[in-house]
Amino acid sequence: MKISAILFLGSCLTPVVAHAEIYKQVDEHGRVTYSNIPSKGAKKLNLDPLPVVPASKPKTASLSPVGFPRVDADTQKKRDDMRHKILEEELAAEERLLGEARQTLKEAELSRGDKEAGKLPAKFLERLQQLKENQLLHEKNIQALKVEIANLKH
Repeated sequence: MKISAILFLGSCLTPVVAHAEIYKQVDEHGRVTYSNIPSKGAKKLNLDPLPVVPASKPKTASLSPVGFPRVDADTQKKRDDMRHKILEEELAAEERLLGEARQTLKEAELSRGDKEAGKLPAKFLERLQQLKENQLLHEKNIQALKVEIANLKH
């Protein structure tokens, strides 16, 4: 009984080597096909076995190098809270700026009146484009700030 258990454990610890015969076939158009199934006109390839490298044991990675200064949990929480507060303030400022940008763009669009777009001066059209880009910039900033706030650790 002990011998069979030892043999079983020994076979479990022995690496298993997979082996398959490979065949190469070239058709009349010069296309090369490799397969593990022999077929008419295919030649068996004698390939050297691939080297087997045992997996190394993973190292336990520390979060910071040895001797790197550490911050206590209370200090880190204060820093995180301050970061959250700053991001919230930036978000509020961007939302205010977006409202102003939308209002400015709306006023500019209303000032053109009933004139057709093709008859508007180039400077006016350029100014409208700048106002639209400004509004888009504030929208993107708001989106980025919301993502940043959502990713904060709580």
